[in-house]
Amino acid sequence: MSAGSEARIVGAAEATYERHPAPERETETFIAEAVVAALADAGIEHGEVDGYGVASFSLAPDHAIDLTWKLGLTVNWLMEDTNGGASGVNMLQHAVRAIEAGDAETIVLSSGDRLDKRDFHLMTDSYNKAVRDYLARLPLSGPNALFAFITERYGAAHGLEREDFACVPIAQRAWATMNPGAAYREPLTLEEYLDSVPVAPPLGRYDCVPIVSGGDAIVVTSAERAARLGRPSVGVRAIRALYNPDHQDGNGIETGFSTIRDDLWAAAGVRPEDVGAAFVYDDYPVMVLVQLADLGLIPDGDVKRYLHRTLLEGRWPVNTSGGQLSAGQAGAAGGMHGLVEAIRQLLGRAGERQVEGLELALATGYGMVLYSHGACHNAAVLERHS
Repeated sequence: MSAGSEARIVGAAEATYERHPAPERETETFIAEAVVAALADAGIEHGEVDGYGVASFSLAPDHAIDLTWKLGLTVNWLMEDTNGGASGVNMLQHAVRAIEAGDAETIVLSSGDRLDKRDFHLMTDSYNKAVRDYLARLPLSGPNALFAFITERYGAAHGLEREDFACVPIAQRAWATMNPGAAYREPLTLEEYLDSVPVAPPLGRYDCVPIVSGGDAIVVTSAERAARLGRPSVGVRAIRALYNPDHQDGNGIETGFSTIRDDLWAAAGVRPEDVGAAFVYDDYPVMVLVQLADLGLIPDGDVKRYLHRTLLEGRWPVNTSGGQLSAGQAGAAGGMHGLVEAIRQLLGRAGERQVEGLELALATGYGMVLYSHGACHNAAVLERHS
């Protein structure tokens, strides 16, 4: 997939993220609300949808076809994604191909979960057999300890202390103050960050995503249908992905993003410095930095300077929703959260936090801990069409 795709993204929405949902609000409730809101945002009628995709950890025993029925859809294209934080960009890649091939004209992609603390820990302890049979037996508090190791390695490699890593959640919280849907909206100070409750040292409370329930959805259609709407849309200049379990043998700070970087930018026909904002999967601050560096957005490799001068002082737009670190992680919806925010920004619908004049953006997905860290890496270069 390269510059000039004939598919367009015309709508995006989230169901309200909730820390403590009422018992009657099930996973399908959040997903359905997101789908309805995304269609309304796109200005497309329910009956026009002929393709549907979904990602969820807590939908069982239902599947994509069950939600299609419950949503009252009749479709020619159907997809169910199981790749967590990589699911949003992965489904988008497939949907764009389907539209280009003529398999469908208007596809709704959705994701969501209803997870309380207990459900979340049960889910993270049973990602796969490796986690269930080996990691879950250790007193590691889920993925937190694994990414604490990665944080230590990355900090040692780049001379970073906790005060440096703090720049990521503090900068993202500043954006979250302007996002009415974020779980945490109060400004975060360095003192609060440093004094926060340890979770898996060096990680503290603000280094770990707050668990919420919620849903996300986007609407992808043909360029012809988008033109008939007479409104701005978002095009996909390029998507590249690497799903490589071999990276489990590495240290976690040299990832598949560095493998796909050159091909991504070449296919998009632009350079990293051309994008005006980045929306990267942020389960932990260290992974924000790993992705930005591997994809060429920290070109000189001076991570400490980037953190303080570009991200914190310069307020260069990264995860303008507040990211999952402030808005919350709604299970598999976390894989679409950054994508939804990127689309809102490019469509000019981000409200008080709108990045003025944004024409080109980067959105990424990262996910599925196999044994020591994520194994799925994907990224999309998106552009505004007026």
